[in-house]
Amino acid sequence: EIYEIEGNIFRLKINEAAPLRARYEVPDVLIKEPTTQKLSMSQKEGGVLVLTSVNEDYKLRVTANPFQIELQFKDETVLSMNSNGLLYFEHLQPPPSDRYKWNSVLFCFNVVTTGPSSVGMDFSLHGFDHLYGIPQHTESLLLKNTSDGDAYRLYNLDIFGHKIHDKIGIYGSVPLLIAHKPDRTSGIFWLNSSETLVDINTRAVAEVRLAHFPQNLITTKSTTMPLTDVRWMSESGIIDVFLLMGPTAFDIFKQFAQLTGTQALPPLFSLGYHQCRWNYEDEQDVKAVDAGFDEHDIPYDVIWLDIEHTDGKRYFTWDKKKFQNPKRMQELLRKKKRKLVVIVDPHVKADPMYTLYSQGKEKGYFVKDRNGKDFEGICSSYYLDFTNPEVRKWYADQFAFKTYKGSTNILFVWNDMNEPSVFKGAELTMQKDAVHYNNWEHRELHNLYGFYQQMATAEGLIKRSSGKERPFVLTRSFFAGSQKYGAVWTGDNTAEWGYLKISIPMLLTISMAGISFCGADVGGFIGDPEPELLVRWYQAGAYQPFFRGHSNMKSKRREPWLFGEKNTQIIREAIRERYVLLPYLYTLFYRAHTEAEPVMRGGNLNHCLIHL
Repeated sequence: EIYEIEGNIFRLKINEAAPLRARYEVPDVLIKEPTTQKLSMSQKEGGVLVLTSVNEDYKLRVTANPFQIELQFKDETVLSMNSNGLLYFEHLQPPPSDRYKWNSVLFCFNVVTTGPSSVGMDFSLHGFDHLYGIPQHTESLLLKNTSDGDAYRLYNLDIFGHKIHDKIGIYGSVPLLIAHKPDRTSGIFWLNSSETLVDINTRAVAEVRLAHFPQNLITTKSTTMPLTDVRWMSESGIIDVFLLMGPTAFDIFKQFAQLTGTQALPPLFSLGYHQCRWNYEDEQDVKAVDAGFDEHDIPYDVIWLDIEHTDGKRYFTWDKKKFQNPKRMQELLRKKKRKLVVIVDPHVKADPMYTLYSQGKEKGYFVKDRNGKDFEGICSSYYLDFTNPEVRKWYADQFAFKTYKGSTNILFVWNDMNEPSVFKGAELTMQKDAVHYNNWEHRELHNLYGFYQQMATAEGLIKRSSGKERPFVLTRSFFAGSQKYGAVWTGDNTAEWGYLKISIPMLLTISMAGISFCGADVGGFIGDPEPELLVRWYQAGAYQPFFRGHSNMKSKRREPWLFGEKNTQIIREAIRERYVLLPYLYTLFYRAHTEAEPVMRGGNLNHCLIHL
């Protein structure tokens, strides 16, 4: 199926005509079913079909044998599909007698569940050799040629202390690739939530043109032009791809937002400085850190609590000894117009006396294993099935003040470990044959899991205020469309100079993929930064959209005043400059919300680069 969508977008869908059972089509990411326009047929002969766009600027030339599609703008080919003949679509098959013998052609492992169903297709981008996007990777802004190495992988994983310059997938995935050349920017949005690989091969090709000279002499002139082949390969699902025709980069951002939504407008406080640690120990610790900012005249807006604040790692609870009166603690913060963020992960501790577990168990709200039992992670923990709308509604209700005892309207939420991280098995994530709502296997929707938890959390915070207050939710795992629900960060980075440097292209890449509210942990989560590194990180972080200092429980304390008066003064100046810029930053977020313009981009980066 080929569609034209208003706003210079084309959509190609390839599915089985009569599959043994329905194939997974990604729900909930598109904000609505796109409005289509009527393509007109301008040619149909000899196995070639030519379709013309409404404004007649674009033509789609479809060849039947061998199957190929060329997308042309005013008779110049912008991109072609399947020009290298790499279209692949594994048809669903009846189970073999030995279910362990199935093999996927594109993915090198045995499939032990409903059988192989991989899909893949190649795209040739004519005249393009600058490609960007497809976060999240610890890589440079400009995507690299993968012909002599690993493909870029989109597969949400918890990788503690991930390497720099690695194409392995980490916490989030947005399957949007942007190609740029001097006169045009184009985009490919591959809507598939299963494990996906992206191969990129740029090369020079000869272009022969006729040249006219005086005396009516005609000769040929040969030049070279870049051609980039991009091959997308996904483990399952269908081929559902949107071709964003720009023609400018900002047009691409708007077109992607037209499909998946714009950045949610954040509450103003969330654009200030956030102070976090795994973990602030108790109410006295929170009070002391809060007072430290006043004593050293450093502005901040939000203090965070990691998992140790709970009663034995039970979310929506408080440690009864360390946090005896959480409401009083929040009232002290409220008097200073400050907020609290607490962690709420997707796994639920198995304890019949724990309401979240007992209700989830009774209602059948946990992800199942392939034998129909509740899927179990390490330490007897179970995972809520956020793909189920009923579970999301129930989960959202958990944030009501009457249900979440000790919470107030200055408490906001951090969704961590939601790749999901299950702390055991292959790559420490959920087995691909786990079973979700409507009997879908986990492999179909793996990259959507964190997206759905953040969606449910944001809806819960909106619901508790009867729609009167904007939520703040930070998530570690994300997908296309996550911008509608809050902020993301780059995960468990390390206190080394290389991680500070790589944070800038990582955040720019996430921003280009529609998620403007993004940041990297200031100072590095793992390890102990030298004072100069910490200072430089504060100076960089002050100009990045989400600004949070965070550290691991094994790291030394690093509140901004612990590194000597000179360093405290420099950090104070950096944080204060952030607050001077807040009206400007808030305006940029308004533009991101209304016009899909990225908050972090080249013009904002000059200050960062000066500091670095």
